[in-house]
Amino acid sequence: MSILIGLAFGFIAAIPLGPVNVFVISQTIKRDFFHGFMGGLTAAVLDTIYCLIALLGISQVTFNLDHYLGLPIMKVVAALVLIVLGFRMVQQSKTFKEAMPDKKSTSFSPHAIFGVVLLYISNPALYAFWIVVAGTVTSHYWVSDTGTSPILFALSVGIGGLAWYFILTYYVAKYHHQFKAKTFRVIFLVLGLVLFALAAYTLLTLFVKLKL
Repeated sequence: MSILIGLAFGFIAAIPLGPVNVFVISQTIKRDFFHGFMGGLTAAVLDTIYCLIALLGISQVTFNLDHYLGLPIMKVVAALVLIVLGFRMVQQSKTFKEAMPDKKSTSFSPHAIFGVVLLYISNPALYAFWIVVAGTVTSHYWVSDTGTSPILFALSVGIGGLAWYFILTYYVAKYHHQFKAKTFRVIFLVLGLVLFALAAYTLLTLFVKLKL
């Protein structure tokens, strides 16, 4: 039961259009399926780690994240990361040129992995999310906080998220060649604006308590 719930949580949690999805899509378009999928794999691994840590103890600690002294700093860092990534995408929207179909990448760049890691460690909302998930599944007795149950649930969460990122990168990689370079410039511009909006929202939460 906990495995099925974990798969569902992991898959659904990965779907919303947030910074990680935007970054994975951009890596798939600019590079290839492999680089985009590596970004998604990194996100799935980090979700597994965050979820497991929450289940093993963080969810049992009672504290208010809104009063955590480091939270404002983390939000500012997260906003700056989003602004930098958004700026790069806007710049790429002006210069992007579609590679020839027969041109294949022969080298691996760790940029996709580092980018996702940076997005994760600078995003306080992810800490809060997995604490809430851990509290929810344990309070409803869907997952025990002892034995192998937390490990199985966390691994299932990672697999569920990985399934989404595989589907996302597969279809982006398969069908993006059907579009012209101009279309991609528009896509990068929109993705960049989305990142700017997310950065603005993050900074706004420093002054106003908002709920999505």
